[in-house]
Amino acid sequence: MAHVKQRQRASRGNDAVAIDDDDMDNDLSDDQRMNATDGHNEADEELEQNFTPISKLEGQGVTAVDVKKLQEAGHHTVESVAYVTKKSLERIKGISEQKAEKIISAAMKLVPMGFSTATEYHIKRSDIVVITTGSKELDTLLKGGIETGSITEMFGEFRTGKSQLCHMLSVTCQLPFDVGGAEGKCLYICTEGTFRPERFVDIARRFNLDESQVLDNIAYARAYNSDHQTQLLVEAAHMMSEARYALLVVDSATALYRTDFCGRGELAARQMHLARFMRMLQRLADQFGVAVLITNQVVANVDASAVFSADTKKPIGGHIMAHASTTRLYLKKAKGENRVCRVYDSPNLPEAEAMFSIQSDGIQDAKE
Repeated sequence: MAHVKQRQRASRGNDAVAIDDDDMDNDLSDDQRMNATDGHNEADEELEQNFTPISKLEGQGVTAVDVKKLQEAGHHTVESVAYVTKKSLERIKGISEQKAEKIISAAMKLVPMGFSTATEYHIKRSDIVVITTGSKELDTLLKGGIETGSITEMFGEFRTGKSQLCHMLSVTCQLPFDVGGAEGKCLYICTEGTFRPERFVDIARRFNLDESQVLDNIAYARAYNSDHQTQLLVEAAHMMSEARYALLVVDSATALYRTDFCGRGELAARQMHLARFMRMLQRLADQFGVAVLITNQVVANVDASAVFSADTKKPIGGHIMAHASTTRLYLKKAKGENRVCRVYDSPNLPEAEAMFSIQSDGIQDAKE
């Protein structure tokens, strides 16, 4: 389930973003600064997790030995076990078919997976946290920003602002709720070598955040092949079970697939591997309520229909990416530092577009 504000009021310990006490600019008011740093009323509160630790299975008839096997296989929450198939648990050494059935049955007793009314679900969604992009126009287009608990895909040519938005949101996810943040850390997986920590420093200064704390709250890993990229998600699940993260970035989710799988002969294998990767991303979003932000490359659209269309580019990944992503955003170049973001596909956003600008201190509204 996605992050909700009532459940994310964590204690302001080492995980909180520290704010400088010097002059504040317009991005954060004095009251908001105090909200981000003053933990006197909340210092003793424990973080109310929105997932169930895997250790809870021991009280449901599952042995500690089997729980350890599940953890070694990458399952760190009861939700993770409840969401997988019995067949996948049977692949774990020491887990038989009967034992897999018992484990899943125990997990499903702890995780609500049945029906609920649309009213109940509507109430839950009304409290979902969204992360600001730094641009008011872009936030208006996205109804507040990037949504937690789902996958947002950004695709477009080079120099359209995909990586810049990833860097921006890696910082804004650490802001207080009342200024468009999610009060959580960020996990950043880079596949193209575009990760630049100095960008975080520039953006942190814009919001008068403690630069060193902002950098410490971003965990970075470089993926070198598609298998490694998938394995990093297993490690990410372990990290999310131990600390509170608000955002998971994969920039780009598809680049390595274009080189690891070549030709039509490997197309089916590529798509199956990509589908598993996207499913793992969705499970992380479901289990930990993080916002998953991925970038995607484009390819020339050589379909006959493209002759009559203004769009001569299309995102790679085919139907696998199209169905796996909750919201798809198409980024295009505009004049100067301006860029255009168009809602390409979304279950709750209308097809529309907005302009934004890439500046030295991050994403802002478009410049004349």
